[in-house]
Amino acid sequence: MLIIPIQSGENIDRALKRYKRKFVKTTVKSQLQERKQFTKRSIALRAQVKKAQYAQDLRDQEAL
Repeated sequence: MLIIPIQSGENIDRALKRYKRKFVKTTVKSQLQERKQFTKRSIALRAQVKKAQYAQDLRDQEAL
C-alpha cells in the first residue's frame, strides 16, 4: 500500500499526481498487466533472449 503524506494547505490534485508517479515507479501496474494473461515459458525466454541481444548490440555499437 502506498502512503502519500499531505502537507497542510497542499492541493489534492498535487498529492494525486505524486501518488500516480509513485505508483508507476513501483511497477505495480506492469505486474498487474503481466498477471492478466498467462505467458508460456518458451515465449518468456524468447523475449528475454531478444532483450539481451538488443542490449548487447547497443554495447557493441558503443565500443566502436
